[in-house]
Amino acid sequence: MSLNEVVSAERPHIAFFGLRNAGKSSLVNAVTGQQLAVVSDVKGTTTDPVKKAMELLPMGPVVIIDTPGLDDEGELGELRVQKTREILAKTDIAVLVVDGAQGLGRQDRELLALFQEREIPHVVAYSKADLLAGRLELDGSSIYVSAHTGEGIAQLKDKLAAFTGKAVNPRKIVADLLEPGDLAVLVTPIDAAAPKGRMILPQQQTMRDILDAHCAFVTCQTEELAQTLKLLAVKPKIVITDSQAFGRVAEATPPDVLLTSFSILFARYKGSLPTLVQGAAQLAKLKDGDRVLISEGCTHHRQCGDIGTVKLPGWIENYTQSKPSYTFTSGGEFPENLEGYRLVVHCGGCMLNEAEMKSRVGRAKKAGVPIVNYGIAIAQMHGILQRSLEAFPEILRLLDA
Repeated sequence: MSLNEVVSAERPHIAFFGLRNAGKSSLVNAVTGQQLAVVSDVKGTTTDPVKKAMELLPMGPVVIIDTPGLDDEGELGELRVQKTREILAKTDIAVLVVDGAQGLGRQDRELLALFQEREIPHVVAYSKADLLAGRLELDGSSIYVSAHTGEGIAQLKDKLAAFTGKAVNPRKIVADLLEPGDLAVLVTPIDAAAPKGRMILPQQQTMRDILDAHCAFVTCQTEELAQTLKLLAVKPKIVITDSQAFGRVAEATPPDVLLTSFSILFARYKGSLPTLVQGAAQLAKLKDGDRVLISEGCTHHRQCGDIGTVKLPGWIENYTQSKPSYTFTSGGEFPENLEGYRLVVHCGGCMLNEAEMKSRVGRAKKAGVPIVNYGIAIAQMHGILQRSLEAFPEILRLLDA
């Protein structure tokens, strides 16, 4: 896999923030060497976040994001500012662009405080350095730059490169559970919601992780699992299933073979598994009218029998013998304030980077609202959560706590 084939969710997300006309878009273009953003002397030219997955030396594969000005005005301006704040949730590294002639203003300082509160590595870039008559002495987290002359651009990229290594996820999806030569079985239902002609992203990434561990895998649909296991000359080390098939797959998988789901693996991969496992206990406490948020990180056409809007509510109501009230969100939509909800049920988050998934989990914890993901919730409701976590003894202990 070349660097440019790294999926966007795995690339460090570098976002440029600042006030209107601070020079964000010009700096983005100078750093990337492309006309990524429209540049104008008119304030508010950037009306929506502009994202670009690219390879940027010396950093490697990244996602660059140019955001609207935080001081945008009017009703539309407020919506753009909200979009900018949403970008914060997925930002691995932030660049605060400050007009060098104006210096740090109130809104710049508020943004810096948000970076610090969310522990986002950041650089302050004082723009338009070629127009300045005098300069302040800066600390190591700040730099003077000029998109016009190129001053400071290479140094800014070096500062960003120093952060990108820390932003790359060092964890494995499943490879650390395997020894070279092991065999895994992947259960991947092909139903109305499955994309035509290809596998979905978490399945692709898991396959690649298994191959990188010098192991092999066999893929089948739910109905073929029992026969597939009979055909194998060796017993598989692990069976990994799509969450919605958890119950049937558990019945067909021998007890001495590890069993888990793509959703659980990705929760561990993105660092949220302990919190999500603890959130599973809230399912049994739901009552009529309790507000439940069901959220997906990607956007797709809703199918008949959709897992998020149809199957999960049905399983929840059967499990709890109650009728909660549901709110559904997808893509970048996720409430900033979760107060009033009794539970958040989130997808596996394969299309979200680690920063955004942690931000969503963090918002739930801040509001005191339990959060669980699809795979863990389904395992809990089918009575197989402990079975599905046997590969992770340190997580299993949370169920006994």
